[in-house]
Amino acid sequence: MTNKIRTYSTEFKAEAVKKIADNNGNISATAKQLGIAMQTLSNWHNKANQGKLAGTEHYDPQLMVIIEENKRLKRQLKVAEEEREIPKKGHSVLCKAQLVKYAFIEDNQQLFSITRMCRVLHVKPSSYYDWLSRGLSDQQIHRNQSELLVRAAHSETRERYGVERLHAHLSEQGHDISTYMVRRIKEEHGIKCLRHKRFKVTTDSDHNKLVYDNVLNQQFDAKRPNESWVSDITYIWTNEGWLYLAGVKDLYTKELVGYAINKRMTADLVCRALNMAIKNKRPSQGLIVHSDRGSQYCSHAYHKIIKQQQFKGSMSAKGNCFDNAPIESFWGTLKNELVYHQDYKTRFAAISDIIGYIELYYNQTRIQKGLGYKSPRQVWFDFYRQAA
Repeated sequence: MTNKIRTYSTEFKAEAVKKIADNNGNISATAKQLGIAMQTLSNWHNKANQGKLAGTEHYDPQLMVIIEENKRLKRQLKVAEEEREIPKKGHSVLCKAQLVKYAFIEDNQQLFSITRMCRVLHVKPSSYYDWLSRGLSDQQIHRNQSELLVRAAHSETRERYGVERLHAHLSEQGHDISTYMVRRIKEEHGIKCLRHKRFKVTTDSDHNKLVYDNVLNQQFDAKRPNESWVSDITYIWTNEGWLYLAGVKDLYTKELVGYAINKRMTADLVCRALNMAIKNKRPSQGLIVHSDRGSQYCSHAYHKIIKQQQFKGSMSAKGNCFDNAPIESFWGTLKNELVYHQDYKTRFAAISDIIGYIELYYNQTRIQKGLGYKSPRQVWFDFYRQAA
């Protein structure tokens, strides 16, 4: 039974319009392949031509005509060779029934032009497309729809989700697509996530200031929100110079509950991040607040906050980045999914981009495997809904 798609995302519509070009502009054939009403697809196509369909801003019909004409001229250079090769490869079907010729065209469309094969084999292109559409099974239509859904979901998630998370994202939307199919579609069509870069850790722990014992001791599986927080500082380059970002992450929800950004890496930076987390979450006494041994976290001002709130301070062993792995993981995610793909002209542009990523994307909608393919905010709501 075909999976009926009653609503279509903007990304899906854009991908469907782009698919028309793969069928030499044949809207009818494309609509049948995707199981969409021809009038619906035609309306999307018209909106794209008018610049009114999001996701197709660069879809210029005149430019497409020029591109297609350029392709046509290039193909003409190979016309003689192609018209010689088609009979050689298809000599056994020249005198066969139309259905045999249709099958030959379908099997060799990657080698030769469909239009050229139709002419050489004395087949009307419209008849071939009608046969192709009538011959589509529910399974093939589902596969065609799935390809566009995967492409659309890849765009919706900003090219950041691997196979499993993309499958979970589609399932959450109600689409019946297996993990295997998502993987096959991504592999066949070269749909890849943004390239990752290695994360470099830099912590200045060469000082004689007061440090806390390692109370957390890599116990990263918290049982409830506000039981354990981890914190750290990272850096972002802009054309105006460095920016430093201090963050506080809840180990249960994986949410970044507090952060602060400044052009100087000071004790005030980590204090503002911690105070923001306290203001946002109002944690109880006994909360474990873990960090590395950086000099900012060993400052009098930072220790004062820990003492006033009656939290339990905790610090990594010297030189052991694994003791603070959850927040290091967040820095890697932030940089791989955002920072490494930007060229920030100003500090203001970087700050605005980073805050948007944290508040609107990471905390709110980015699903995580470790959270059962839920977002931090979903986990937070689920916990307090069950506790009520």
